[in-house]
Amino acid sequence: MLTVATVGFVVTFWAWALLSPLGATLREQLNLSSFQQSLLVAVPVVVGSLGRIPVGALTDRLGARRMFPVMALLTVLPVLYLGHLASSLAAYLVGGFFLGLGGTTFAIGVPFVNSWYPPARRGLALGIFGVGMGGTALSSFTTVQLAEALGPSFPFDLVAVVLVVYSVVAWLLLRDRPDRPVPAGTMGNRLRATLRLPATMQLSFLYAVAFGGFVAFSVYLPTYLVSAYHLDKSDAALRTAGFVLLAVAMRPVGGWLSDRFDPVPVLLAAFGATTLLAVLAAFQFPLLPVETVVFLAMAAALGAGTGAVFALVARMVPAERVGAVTGVVGAAGGLGGFFPPLVMGLVYGLTGSYFVGFLLLAATAAGAGVVSGTAVRRRAALAH
Repeated sequence: MLTVATVGFVVTFWAWALLSPLGATLREQLNLSSFQQSLLVAVPVVVGSLGRIPVGALTDRLGARRMFPVMALLTVLPVLYLGHLASSLAAYLVGGFFLGLGGTTFAIGVPFVNSWYPPARRGLALGIFGVGMGGTALSSFTTVQLAEALGPSFPFDLVAVVLVVYSVVAWLLLRDRPDRPVPAGTMGNRLRATLRLPATMQLSFLYAVAFGGFVAFSVYLPTYLVSAYHLDKSDAALRTAGFVLLAVAMRPVGGWLSDRFDPVPVLLAAFGATTLLAVLAAFQFPLLPVETVVFLAMAAALGAGTGAVFALVARMVPAERVGAVTGVVGAAGGLGGFFPPLVMGLVYGLTGSYFVGFLLLAATAAGAGVVSGTAVRRRAALAH
């Protein structure tokens, strides 16, 4: 069950991230400003994030066996539209809006995996499932190269075929746990109850910083490397894929460390490191070796932080609400990834520098560290 869910997460995130490696290409083709380019690659992020709220609540009620195949099939439509019909900024924004459906599957997989594992192993299991966010790395590695070699529509056609195949496999193989708790009441009432849980808002903020930071870099790093270091688009996409892969690899490590020790110290280390590294990045040292080491270390810190946050979800949230809470927390994480690219594009447009943008990231990460060491530590101790 964990393997099938993780593959589904990879495939749908691959689809969700199709536009970001093409950001620089589309900027040239459509004559976009820096802000318009940032908006274009950020729209799927915000839609995929907000969509996790209803999708998580529906998963609590309907189960992952229904939800995974349905969401995979629905994502096929915007993928094909973008690959064959979109030709203007407005058309790409519409396609990107519906492409966000691919980003909602996180809220399907977390409650599903959570239900199949005992509490002592959930941190690692959820971390392994979180490796599925490596679908964004798959997109970074392949989209530009496939488009250049086989035509601009080929990456979209390939992803559409893979989504259809996965939806069939998921329908045949996925099974919800027979004794999983099914919540009562309407979706609206359950969502209100979820939002009233103190843990929901606290974990949402932490995930907005940890996962949001990861998403923001996976979306905007190609643009940053082209603008700041004058790399060609293919080289920038490959370097971004390296960032994403390291963050993905560290997510189960963060979950395992949280099972072995405690999630709060893992979060304190992750946010402390991110604060220091963001300050260093602000000074735009030479790409080799300093800035490369800085970004890779930041990827490791953010990846471990995302694993630790969902180890806390498994500890602090009742089983029948994990899907709904995951939807809200996952939405916050995606929204955390929506704003930094826009801020970075706006700051660069106004100042010609990324210095202020990185300092804002450092301040936000420091704030997340403070929340982790105070309110979240107390709430986790009570729940445990």
